[in-house]
Amino acid sequence: MKGDQRGFALIITLIVTALLVALVVEFISEVYVDTTSRQSFVDGQKASLLAESGINGAIGILKFSLPLKKYTSLLDTWAKPMDIPEEQGSVRITVEDESAKLSLNYISGSNGVFTKGDNDPTESYYGTAIRLFKKFNLPASDLCDAIADWIDIDEIPKPGGGESKWYSNLKNGYAAKNGLLDTVEELALIKGFSSEVLEKLRPFITVYAENNIAAPININTAPKEILTALDERIDDSLAEQIIEYRKKTPFTDKSELVRVPGMLLISTGLQTRITAKSNIYRIRAEAEVNGTTKVIETVVNFSSGNPVKLYWREY
Repeated sequence: MKGDQRGFALIITLIVTALLVALVVEFISEVYVDTTSRQSFVDGQKASLLAESGINGAIGILKFSLPLKKYTSLLDTWAKPMDIPEEQGSVRITVEDESAKLSLNYISGSNGVFTKGDNDPTESYYGTAIRLFKKFNLPASDLCDAIADWIDIDEIPKPGGGESKWYSNLKNGYAAKNGLLDTVEELALIKGFSSEVLEKLRPFITVYAENNIAAPININTAPKEILTALDERIDDSLAEQIIEYRKKTPFTDKSELVRVPGMLLISTGLQTRITAKSNIYRIRAEAEVNGTTKVIETVVNFSSGNPVKLYWREY
C-alpha cells in the first residue's frame, strides 16, 4: 500500500511540475509576444513617419523644380528613384507622371457620348482607350461602354455596359455612380474590370487631369504602350523613335513632335490631346524600420503653384 501511495505521489508531483513548466512557458511566451508586438508597433510608427517625410521631400523637389522649365521629361531629377538610408532603416521614393497615362474619365462625356474627332477640343480619348485595351487583348468596346455608363448621368445602358439596374442585381448590389471616377481603385466596381484586367492596365491609366476640358498626355514621359495608342498610325517602331529622340532632346513644346521622322502628318491631329509639361504626379514612399514596412502613396497637383493632394493612401 505504501508503495502505491509513493507511486501516486510521484504521479501528482510530475503533473504539478508539468503544469508549472507549462505556466512558465506560457508566461515567457506572452511576455515575448507582448514585447514583440509593442516593438513592431513602435517600428511601424517610425516607418510611417519616415515614409511621410519621404513624401514631403519629393513634394519639395517637385515644387522647386517644376517652375524652372516649360517642359517635364524623364531626364528630370524627380524621375529617378531615390533610396535614402536612415539610422534605423531606409526609405525608397518613386515619382510617376500621371499625365503619362490615359485618363479614363475622358473617354466619354457626361452624356455618355463618345467623341472621336481629332480636331475636337473636347476629344474624349475614346480611340486611344480602344487601341490601348486591344493591346492587352481585352474587350475594348465593352470596357469603354461600361466606363461611359458608370460616368454618364443617365440610366440608359450601352450594349456592353451596365447601369444601376445591372449593378443592383449583383450579390451585394449598388447603383452606378453617374459621376467621374475618383480613384483608379474605383474601377474594381465597374463591369468587366476584374483584378486581372486592372493588373494589366494599372501602369497606363489614371483618373486625373490638368483641367475639366481635357487630359493631355505628356509625349516626354508616356510609355510606348500609350504612344502607340494615341494614333493607329503610330506603330511600335515609330513609338520607339519618339522615345529615342526625347532621350537626347526632350520636347520643349508639343508642336516639336513633328521633328520625329514619320510624325509630320500625324502630330497635327494630336495637338489637342498631348502636352510637353505635366503638373500631376503620383508619389510613393516605402519605408522600412527593423523589418517593418510602411508605404504611403499620394497624388499631387502642382498646377496652381501650391501642391494640392488629390489622393492619399497608407498601408
